[in-house]
This record gives sequence, C-alpha cells and structure tokens, in this order.
Amino acid sequence: MTYETLTIEKNGRLATLTLNRPQSMNAMNAIMMKEIAEALEWLHEEENVQVLLIKGEGRAFSAGGDIKAMLDPNSPMDIDTVMVDVTRLAKALYTLPMITIASVHGAAAGLGFSLVLGCDVVIAEENSKLAMNFIGIGLVPDGAGHFFLKERIGIPKAKQLIWSGKVLNGHDALALGLIDEVTAEGRAFERAEETAAKFLASPVKAMIASKNILHTHNVHELESILALESSSQSAMRRSEDHLEGIQAFVEKRKPHYKGE
Repeated sequence: MTYETLTIEKNGRLATLTLNRPQSMNAMNAIMMKEIAEALEWLHEEENVQVLLIKGEGRAFSAGGDIKAMLDPNSPMDIDTVMVDVTRLAKALYTLPMITIASVHGAAAGLGFSLVLGCDVVIAEENSKLAMNFIGIGLVPDGAGHFFLKERIGIPKAKQLIWSGKVLNGHDALALGLIDEVTAEGRAFERAEETAAKFLASPVKAMIASKNILHTHNVHELESILALESSSQSAMRRSEDHLEGIQAFVEKRKPHYKGE
C-alpha cells in the first residue's frame, strides 16, 4: 500500500505506521485522515501482523487537525466528510486484532492525541506536549477522544482535561494515567521497539484474544460516542465561538468568546 501522507512498513509480525507530513508537524488534513482510516482498515486483513507501532516523522507525533486546511478558501474542508473518515479511523484502531503502541515525541494534540490514547500502550518522551486542545478553537474532541479519555482516566477527569485544553508534558500525563511510560528525549521509538520485541517474545496471541474480549464489549458505546462527536463537531464548526477561535488563531490574539 502506498500513501501520500503516511508510510507503513512490515517486518515479520511487526508493522510500523508513520505519520509523514513533517513540514506541517504531521497536522492532519482531509487526505491524512482518510489515509489513516484506510491503512488501519487494511491492517485488519494482515493476519500475520501482531504488533503495530505508530509514530510521527520529524519534530512531532502530530499537531492535530490542520487549521490551515480548515481555512483554505480554494478547497474548504468538508466537515461531514472528514468526520466519516475520523469515525472510521477511531473504530478501526480500537478493534485492531493486534497490540498497538504509540511512540510520542514533540506535540500530540487534538486528533493526534486521540490517536495516541486509542493505542494499547503509550510511550512518550518527557518533554512531549500532549493536549486535548479542541476547546481552544471552540470545538469538541473527535476521533473518539471522549471515549478514550473516559477509558483511561474516568469521566470527571476527562471533562476537566477537555474543558481546560491543558498542555501536559510526559511526566504530567503519566501521573494522570494518560500514558504508560515516560522516556528521555529521543528515546520514545527505541523504547517502543523494545516493548514490541517483548510482546512478540510472549504468548501474544493470547494477549490479543484478551484485548478482543475486553474491547468487543465496548464497541457499541464507542460507536455511539463517535456518532455524537460527529454531530456535535458539525454543529460547533458553525458556531460563532469556533469562528472567533479560528480568527484569533490566524491573527495571533486572544479570542473573545460569547458562548454562541
């Protein structure tokens, strides 16, 4: 499989998916969202792959949704089409019949953070910048961000994190239970590879079976949350607060929200 915005490499029972828009800090435009969904769905058919590593090329894992693409007057982002692909992406990730490991360096924000949280194991460098920062431009988390946050830290803390949009480093995220391991700068992918090797030297087939048992029970809830995220995101994209947030971002000023 060949893609414009990512790469997939297979090495025996291990596969590596790399987000590959380094010039944009792997910000996700409509093409990347669709390609990640397609890649994860394709991996469902790769029965010989038992561990998947996900990482970002360049300075970051992913800066989240591509705001420049949202504002492109020549090719405006169709939010309803995008949300279909985001829904596909999240469901394919959660139901993958393999162990998924996120290797995080630099920023993992917005949809990028949702992708990270959807992995079975998250390894982040200590100076990473992890943020569910949709609120900064008047949007709600998508990519099952609500679902993945609730699974990892529960509803009260999930709400606080969503509403604040707080940026966390690796140690802060570990303390909250958002990630599983902190590493020194430049070591996340090395540790991810070591972790993958340990899984592959274990009875990983049984581990994947346990994952399937635990996750299958929650797929209906995941689908419900994804539908709510899609409808809410479409509504928020038309809100005055979102338009103000986007304009303030472009003008590099503090937004003035009115709750509308």
